Amino acid sequence: MNVQTSWRRLAALGTALAAAAAVLALAFLWPSAVSKAKDLPVAVAGPPAAVAQLTGALDERAPGVFDVVPAADRAGAVDLIETRDVYGAVVLGAQPEILTTSAGSAVVAQQLGSLAPVLTQQLQANGVDAQVSVTDVVPLGSGDPRGTVLGVVTLPLVLGGMIGGISVSLLVVGVWRRVAAVGVYAVVGGLTVAGVVQGMLDALQGAYLVNAAIVALTLAAIGGVIVGFVSLVGRAGIAIGPVLFLLFANPLASAAAPWQMLPAPWGAIGQWMPPGAAAALLRDHSYFPRADASQLWLALAAWAVVGLVLATAGHFRGTGAVTHLAIEEAEHDAREPLVAAP
Repeated sequence: MNVQTSWRRLAALGTALAAAAAVLALAFLWPSAVSKAKDLPVAVAGPPAAVAQLTGALDERAPGVFDVVPAADRAGAVDLIETRDVYGAVVLGAQPEILTTSAGSAVVAQQLGSLAPVLTQQLQANGVDAQVSVTDVVPLGSGDPRGTVLGVVTLPLVLGGMIGGISVSLLVVGVWRRVAAVGVYAVVGGLTVAGVVQGMLDALQGAYLVNAAIVALTLAAIGGVIVGFVSLVGRAGIAIGPVLFLLFANPLASAAAPWQMLPAPWGAIGQWMPPGAAAALLRDHSYFPRADASQLWLALAAWAVVGLVLATAGHFRGTGAVTHLAIEEAEHDAREPLVAAP
């Protein structure tokens, strides 16, 4: 007799799927809905009196948007931009100028550029015959002139890490074999993905092997944590990957806009998660080699270590490594085809 699904179970399933769709929509749309320009570090160079006057004017025109960082002169402002301490600068003096960096943030570059006619008008109103020019100090490369690829690079990295971690968890038996498989996948995947993004799409700059190392460490961090949770709690650990990395970490990555635009402390937290750290590292290595990226490298390495620790803990959980190994061998034997004895 054909047993059909009960209406009660059907209604529960539909409700659960609708809730999952709502959570997915919230995760991906929430950052765009709540992001706003605030506390964006911008350098101002010039005489102290002029800097103080401009700082007050910026606070009046755009309260809370810019966090002014004093600079001694234009060279000092450029140095702050190239080390990623600020997103741009305003240079006051005989030749007023606005310095932007589309490679750092196209959003902030556009906002700073819009100040040029306003400052020109104010200078002319004060009897100064000068035009405020706009210079893109660190422009985006020709392969990705709008920063589109860098803005969405986290999603394929997250999906790639999840696919690797889940596939290894399902197809490879043995904790250390799974760890080794993740390592091989990360290295090969890093070389391949970096080859596509940098070699084919020309969206990354800098040394290819460094970009490949960033991608590889990201894949290892995401895939390794999934394998670690599976080793610790079993197949249920597979679900942790999509929740942690796709629904939580990826929306906080701030790959397309400054992390300061997210509500505190979520923007800063996102930079410690694998997607956010990877996006910032790829951008820094491509366009800002002088920036201090130690925190980003540390974040990716820490997540990879977390995966290894979880896998180790899972290996020795319960009644010990011997029993765990016996269970895995039994599972492996159960998958082998039965062969009739001669």
